Formats: sequence, structure tokens, C-alpha cells
Amino acid sequence: MPAILRRTCDTVQVRAYRSGVGAGKIDGVTGALFAVSDLHVSYAENRTVVDGLRPESPDDWLIVAGDVGEVFADVERTLRQLRDRFAQVVWVPGNHELWTHPADPVTLRGRARYDALVGMCRDLGVLTPEDDYPVWRGAGGPVTVAPLFLLYDYSFRAPGTTSKDESLRAAYAAGVVCTDEVLLHPDPHPDRESWCWERVAETERRLAAADPALPTVLVNHWPLVRQPTDVLWYPEFAQWCGTDRTADWHLRHRAAVAVYGHLHIPRTTHHDGVRFEEVSLGYPREWGRRGGEPRPMRRILGGAT
Repeated sequence: MPAILRRTCDTVQVRAYRSGVGAGKIDGVTGALFAVSDLHVSYAENRTVVDGLRPESPDDWLIVAGDVGEVFADVERTLRQLRDRFAQVVWVPGNHELWTHPADPVTLRGRARYDALVGMCRDLGVLTPEDDYPVWRGAGGPVTVAPLFLLYDYSFRAPGTTSKDESLRAAYAAGVVCTDEVLLHPDPHPDRESWCWERVAETERRLAAADPALPTVLVNHWPLVRQPTDVLWYPEFAQWCGTDRTADWHLRHRAAVAVYGHLHIPRTTHHDGVRFEEVSLGYPREWGRRGGEPRPMRRILGGAT
């Protein structure tokens, strides 16, 4: 389970960004499109796994669907490492990157922190939700790869509850509360759901303007639909896992694949005929139980070499 604070979660915000230099201009790709998430490089074991992530060909792209780490410098170092190896890296933030962690010298909060992460990615040549959506033209393409930053709004409520307040009370009573509630600040928004709704509205406008002739690969740290949370051991945690406002996006926005993480339950499912890929590595105690060497990189499109 991702970051449950002794049997407690955070947020992000939108503004008008200029596109990064060259964003969306990468054509003629012949490799594969891979994805991974929840690398959590604060763990030495996970850093070893990341050290082993390698492309199969010089044209391979890598989607990193959030939760690289909590400390700004760790996120920068890891994305630089991956950008040096892959032809293109596409990143979306998870809740952990948005934390203002007491061990992090970078004390920015909320949107200011997200802005700084976007700026850092642009310096590295890593694409973000604020850049033009690139088009994958390898096997399985062309498709528009759409990195999204949407957050959550507590609408995946705890069983038997009908409001945010009631759902949160149930989570606290059960001792299952996301650490975001302590470390993820919505500044300057009044709350996380306001930030989420702003992100959803702005992102929907951008998706509506994408080439209608192309299918999409929708990439978000949190699942776009609630169904993947049905297998959580602690159902109260679902309220920190997405928003009902994206429940039909995989249909309305022509998704060939939807990529997400956050749940630390790597698997392939299908909803309304659309493939959903949860691509988490997770914490060492989790992937260690699966046995064997962890191979977190999931092939999204493109054939084996």
C-alpha cells in the first residue's frame, strides 16, 4: 500500500505553461514504448533496480508515471539517469514528488513545487504534462502520448459513506490515512480537490484539442477509473486514488492504453475494452514477495527485439 501513515496523503495545481523546446517533435521512432512507476528511490534496493533499467534499442521511450521519490534531488538524479539512456523520457508527478518532506532542502509547497519539478524536467529534456503531447510513431503507432497530472478529489469514497468528510472520518477510524494529508500541500488552492478540479478542467481542454485522428496513451499517476482500487486491502485508501470526473476519459479521448501507478499492484486489466496497465515497482517489501528479480519496465507498445 502506498504511503499509509500508521494505519494517513497531498495535491498539485495548474497554470498556463509554454511548451518545452522541441516537445512533441520526435518522429520516426522504431523502438518500443515502455513504462514504469513508483520507483521510490529512497530505498537502496530500488536504486539498484533503477540502475538496471536499460532500453532494448536506441529508439526506446520510457514513461515514468510518478513517485520517483520524495526528495527533489533524488527525483532529478533519477530522471537524468534515465534520460541519458532512453531516446525520450515522459514523466508525470505522483503524490510523493509533491510532498514537502522534512528531509528535503527544497521546501517549496504545492504548485510552486510542481512548477520547479517541471522546470527541472525541461532542463533535462524530459517531457511533462505541461509540454505538447508527443506522438509515438513506432510499432503500434502513431498514437498521442498524453502525460496527465490530475490528482484526486476524495470521490472514490470509503464503503458506506456519502461525503468527503464522512469518508475521511471512516479512514481515520480505521487507521488508514494517506501521508498526503500531512505532506502534500495544495497551495495556493484551498484544498486538494480544488486543485484536482482545476487540473481536470484544463487537461480536458488540452485533450479535446489533440489530433482526433490518433488514438492516445493516457498516462496519469492515479488510475482514471475506480475499478482498479477494488482490490485494495484497505478500501478506505481509495479516496486518495483518483476522481470520478475521469471515469469515461479512456473512451472519450480514444485511449489505446491507459498507464498508471500509485496502487503498487502491477497488473493488466481491461475496462470497456481498453487496456489499463499498472506499472509500479513499489516498496522492496512488496516486490520482494513476488519472487525473482524485479522487472518493473512494462512494454506498452512496440514489438520485442
